Amino acid sequence: MRVAAVQVASTIDSTANRDLVEARLAALPAGLDLVVLPEATMHDFGPVDHDLAAVAEPLDGPFVATLAAQARRLGATVVAGMFEQTDDLPYNTLVALGADGDLRATYRKIHLYDSFGYTESSRLRGGDVEPVVVDVPSADGSSTSVGLMTCYDLRFPELGRALVDAGAELLAVPAAWVAGEHKLHHWRTLLTARAVEDVVPVVAAAQGGERYTGHSLVLDAWGTTLAEGDAGEDAVVTAEIDPADVARAREVNPSLANRRMGQR
Repeated sequence: MRVAAVQVASTIDSTANRDLVEARLAALPAGLDLVVLPEATMHDFGPVDHDLAAVAEPLDGPFVATLAAQARRLGATVVAGMFEQTDDLPYNTLVALGADGDLRATYRKIHLYDSFGYTESSRLRGGDVEPVVVDVPSADGSSTSVGLMTCYDLRFPELGRALVDAGAELLAVPAAWVAGEHKLHHWRTLLTARAVEDVVPVVAAAQGGERYTGHSLVLDAWGTTLAEGDAGEDAVVTAEIDPADVARAREVNPSLANRRMGQR
């Protein structure tokens, strides 16, 4: 499976963000199977008093339509973050569009970022506590089950384990990981931990620029970094994930099979 994590710096101009997505995805190499963009690609969180309910979109709105068109053009599954319209507080939602442009899955962020002095739950609602896995075909006819998690979810290892128990063979982690003291270290460490403990590759796409940490990453099932971006606004990291390597990692390190606690 050929994967790409596309780092952007979204603004509070949704139209400009759609134009940015089109431009960035147009520059991607051919032959990708999975493209992951950050959390809040549709529209940045903005200042704490910015009304996200006023800018949230339905799942058949212009942002998802843009992703669908790009997924068809690329012939790849595209995953990205948006604020999903409801009759009250919106959801912080990931959408996965298949290579045919159809909406294959939605994941509504479970763990809202009520931490480091911020209260995401005052602006957004949490999703159902249920793992979401989407099947991603590859050009060679194989397919990979991809588990979805968003940003702060990364700090909760039980979600990674629930995704693997639901069949995930790779984790996709869109994020808007706010910059600050210790934050880049936490980002790299937690991504590596999820890869190692769940014996899965991880594709993590982060917002970049001044406000966010950036450093989008792709790791293999051993926790080795295959590619990493910088803190800028326009990094693209690509890698090839070998299913045989994942199988070897699980054979050498059968920790999932050796569990005695929390098995379903």
